Amino acid sequence: MSTDADVPAAAPQPAPDLPESQVKGHGRGVGLGLSLAALGVVFGDIGTSPLYALKTVFSVQHNAVESTREDVFGVISMVFWAITIIVSYGYAFLMMRADNEGEGGILSLVALLRRRAAGHTRLVAASIVMGIIGAALFYGDSVITPAISVMSAIEGLAVVSPSFGSLVLPVSLVILTGVFAVQRFGTSAVGRFFGPIMSVWFVSLAALGMPHLLKNPEILGAISPHHAIAFAVARPGVAFIAMGAVVLTVTGVEALYADMGHFGRTPIRLAWFGLVFPSLTIVYLGMGAMILRHPSTIDNPFFHLAPAWAQVPLVVLATMATIIASQAVISGAFSVSRQATRANLLPRLNVVHTSTEEGGQVYIGSINWILFVGVMLIVGVFQSSEALASAYGLAVTGTLLLEITVFLLLARFVWRTHWAKILLAVLLIVGFELAFFLANVAKILHGGWLPLLIAAGVVTIMLTWRQGYAAVQERRRQIEGRLADFITMVRASDIPRVAGLAVFPHPNAETTPLALRQNLEFNHVLHEHNAIVSIVNENVPHVRHVDRASVDDLGYADDGFIHIRYRVGFNDSQFVPKALEWAKGKGPEIDLDPDQARYFLSSLRLTQGDVPSLPRWRRRLFLWLSANAATRTGVFHLPLERTIVMGGHLEL
Repeated sequence: MSTDADVPAAAPQPAPDLPESQVKGHGRGVGLGLSLAALGVVFGDIGTSPLYALKTVFSVQHNAVESTREDVFGVISMVFWAITIIVSYGYAFLMMRADNEGEGGILSLVALLRRRAAGHTRLVAASIVMGIIGAALFYGDSVITPAISVMSAIEGLAVVSPSFGSLVLPVSLVILTGVFAVQRFGTSAVGRFFGPIMSVWFVSLAALGMPHLLKNPEILGAISPHHAIAFAVARPGVAFIAMGAVVLTVTGVEALYADMGHFGRTPIRLAWFGLVFPSLTIVYLGMGAMILRHPSTIDNPFFHLAPAWAQVPLVVLATMATIIASQAVISGAFSVSRQATRANLLPRLNVVHTSTEEGGQVYIGSINWILFVGVMLIVGVFQSSEALASAYGLAVTGTLLLEITVFLLLARFVWRTHWAKILLAVLLIVGFELAFFLANVAKILHGGWLPLLIAAGVVTIMLTWRQGYAAVQERRRQIEGRLADFITMVRASDIPRVAGLAVFPHPNAETTPLALRQNLEFNHVLHEHNAIVSIVNENVPHVRHVDRASVDDLGYADDGFIHIRYRVGFNDSQFVPKALEWAKGKGPEIDLDPDQARYFLSSLRLTQGDVPSLPRWRRRLFLWLSANAATRTGVFHLPLERTIVMGGHLEL
């Protein structure tokens, strides 16, 4: 029983096998081209944070943070060191060392820890729980990011003219609707333009901040960490409130690690240290310098950076940048969902490959429209980026804490990193992130409940599916019976054979596919050749195609039964007909022509009964999820005209 569906966009085509250099994280041939592409995908979220971060800092708790020299220096110092410690040191330097065959992201990190620390049962169990919660929080991030990014850009219209303020909500809704509507076409076509647009954006950030920085170079002193410390000591309550908003400057940092498999660590680091980090530093320093000279600009510091003639073009450019940021996080949600299905955390999903060149570019319609509904609802409820910022921080800080925790567990128990280095990371990174998290916990009643509510729903779905799936599989094994006994019975019986190849996708070689039993009982014949194909999901992103298929004759070379183990990574497509081609020449001489084979799917009808491990409402949820899972004809890319579904009944 599979838990993933990869449906091609048009005629069934397998996802392309990635070259080894790409699988290994682009260890060779990296250059400015990949760094340019990374600007559009990796840094869209963190790159648009200046739109709303400082605006939120100076507006929280009825302007508790003032435009005085002490407060401004303290806030800018916090911003600079948050970016430096969390992004530059924590992610660009440390986290990206956790390379799972070139891939990143919290589920990939958990898979790496599970594979390397298989003997530490409790450690692995804890990492799985953290991975589930982290993935759930990412869905909250995927709903909030498009809403807050696009709204913050459109709110620049109110700076151009207060009369435009009424347009913010409807224009935001129209743009967000368009963003989700075009997802089904994929990002491969427009992706080429993301990098250049974001390059212009980051250069514009530096250009906006530099004049104000030159007019008031005193703000450069805020780079010293003592200003942040002095601010926290002198006004601890206000500084604590400010930290809850300062964390918005690092939103999207997870993308540095999550998108490592698409671009490689070197291009991402080059883009970060070569352009993104300097541009963000200059624009935040510029905003601080401007606020010191013109305190009234705290209502929307970013758009006040621009002269009047440039504000409308800046709104247009900011809108384009936020659309790109939204695109990146929505695509990330598709990738997380795909990995979650492979980990048996979600039911089968219809995954459409939107590119013939990039296996990682996928579209999942159900996830897309769930996110769309969520975004529309929260835009309608919160109606401003300022109100939504309270909800944003908790999702971000929770994800950061979980990722660094799993990373440090990997470093200590697998890599055997010295405890002194672990302690340093805890003091610097975890200390910073924990302070941010606690500051955002205080805002639960003011919007922080939103990501918690989304995460709670996702965690409930994932745990329910995982437990229910395990219960069904155990009961199913009892119904199917041992495959060895079935083959022994067939050899001892004079059962008629018909010409051809019958293929039975089945999770293992120990039990008999229900469709195989049903075919014999219903038709009283067997095919001359029978191939049982088991998909083995490995805890790696990709498996090379030459290593994917292995063949076992199940003990007899002349009975017409073989078993094919089809190994795939969590970013590979489950293309069963292709597995037949890869299996040629690796076992008994059987004609494994996928274009002539007949495919038999085992189906199990579930009805409500009694599962001691699940309460009644979770049983109903599991049955609903199972009923709405994608069909395995699409999962395995099987031809409809040569596929038959047969099975039985299971009482839960």
